[in-house]
Amino acid sequence: MQVALAEMFHIVLHEPEIPPNAGNVIRLCANTGATLHLVRPLGFTLDKRSLRRAGLDYDDLATVAVHADLAACRAALEGARWFAIETGGAQAHSDAAFAPGDVFLFGSERTGLPQAVLAAIPATRHLSLPMRAGNRSLNLSNAVAVVAYEAWRQCGYR
Repeated sequence: MQVALAEMFHIVLHEPEIPPNAGNVIRLCANTGATLHLVRPLGFTLDKRSLRRAGLDYDDLATVAVHADLAACRAALEGARWFAIETGGAQAHSDAAFAPGDVFLFGSERTGLPQAVLAAIPATRHLSLPMRAGNRSLNLSNAVAVVAYEAWRQCGYR
């Protein structure tokens, strides 16, 4: 599945585990025009009943793609500029310059992004969210919202 790259942003959740987080991100994508990409394995099922119960029933309002693995997702988004959002990234998300079609990659809630995945993205595009020292990372759906709205703001909310 080849995806149009210049339309809006692409949010990629790599092996998400918690259904309500994915539901919140679907709702966010519906409201911002971003496309959500879920990379298997998922910590939840995608049948209608499970989706509704987990708050994932916004899929009719958002564009959602499910990929067998990260290689399939990368192939679908070939030519796009990828950013890895991870604790300890090289720069703050607000210091990066975003453009429509950019891809924001987030890891699973429990383990984050594997080192092999991070190694495939230039370190200059490893971003983090500023936080107070000694705290745990933000909830996944909150982190996605912060990055998505900053990118959208930079593009004039088009």
